[in-house]
Amino acid sequence: MALRGRTILCRAAVSAALLAGPLPVHAAPKHLAPVPPATVALMAARSMAPSAPVLLRAYKQESEIEVWKRAADGRFVHLKTFPICRWSGQLGPKTRSGDRQAPEGFYAVAARQLNPNSAYYLSFDVGYPNAYDRAHGGTGSALMVHGTCSSAGCFAMTDRQVGEIYALVRDALAGGQAAFQFQAFPFRMTARALARHRTDRHIAFWRQLKEGSDRFEATGREPLVGVEGGAYVFAPYPDPAVEALAVARRSEEEARIRALVEGGVEAVRTTYADGGQHPSFTAILKRAQVLGAVTSAMAGPASVTSATAYAPDGAPAASPFSAFIVPAGFGDVSRPEALAMAGREVVVIPARRRPAPPIHPIQVAAAFVPVAFVPLPVIETEPSPFSRLRLAEEPSRLTLAASPQPARPFFLTAKFAAVP
Repeated sequence: MALRGRTILCRAAVSAALLAGPLPVHAAPKHLAPVPPATVALMAARSMAPSAPVLLRAYKQESEIEVWKRAADGRFVHLKTFPICRWSGQLGPKTRSGDRQAPEGFYAVAARQLNPNSAYYLSFDVGYPNAYDRAHGGTGSALMVHGTCSSAGCFAMTDRQVGEIYALVRDALAGGQAAFQFQAFPFRMTARALARHRTDRHIAFWRQLKEGSDRFEATGREPLVGVEGGAYVFAPYPDPAVEALAVARRSEEEARIRALVEGGVEAVRTTYADGGQHPSFTAILKRAQVLGAVTSAMAGPASVTSATAYAPDGAPAASPFSAFIVPAGFGDVSRPEALAMAGREVVVIPARRRPAPPIHPIQVAAAFVPVAFVPLPVIETEPSPFSRLRLAEEPSRLTLAASPQPARPFFLTAKFAAVP
């Protein structure tokens, strides 16, 4: 059976592929695996040194982790986006151990937080709880980015993905970066997203996150994060020109939020049974279930398993994730039944249209009142052989004049006279 991008594997072959990971078994240990050549070429094209500092941004609702890297001009530039295979909990910060919440906030990851011996292929601790979390009594530990598609408060990737991310951050830390910033958000921090979630109980917290996000996006510089009075605060950038960019962006975004709210954008609450995953993985799991059922029916469970390897459809230009080849099993997927109820939006305040501004009565009257008499054209008519009117048998003049009485509706009067 010829299936585009799909290869059905026997149990032994799948086991070998999963154990081997992204490298051949005879190559370097997985935690020392080099950055893939295609990514090295991408860094070179964007003026990034392999050892340059990195910064990571995670988005729950979109189920994506972005890797940013500092370019030659000192700005962080987007390098790659990785789909998240599984995250757990709801939108909102983690507050206590066992709540299954993936964290939100600004975290620092040093070399000591990398775990080359992780039970989930490779991993690093994002640094929860930070100063903000501790100020709010947050408890819990070992909140990771790791392999295997299973999460209890972590950002779970595939082994191949986490291997590449691990290599990128490892090289940056080895190159002299003391710690890289890990920014975790509920969703992309657009003005529209904040306006739509304006009634959520976490909105004050999310507005703090948006300030840090805006400062980064306006400048390409890592926001200078602190915590005062239980809230995130952001120190001005040392360069006044850079700080001016951040201040201008903040002002523009606040204005956009106000305009959206005043314009009647709906208010929503987004709910999850227990976290979510990127749609590309959801599609792969569905294909695996279908093909697993088909192959089991055709060959019988004794000789064929449902383990399947996929290459996601679509050209690289159409999808940033098409380069990944992911085993259908992903390890043990945590709570797969919850994925069917992920990201449901509940409308709290329906959208409304802004009413058209009323027209003042004076404006209506003015539309029918001529401001001044304007000479109107004189229309010369030629004699018509078909008309029985005496007036038309010789040249005549038609004169049009506006009514001189403003209190009456506007109309025109006409006079016919023979041309002298």
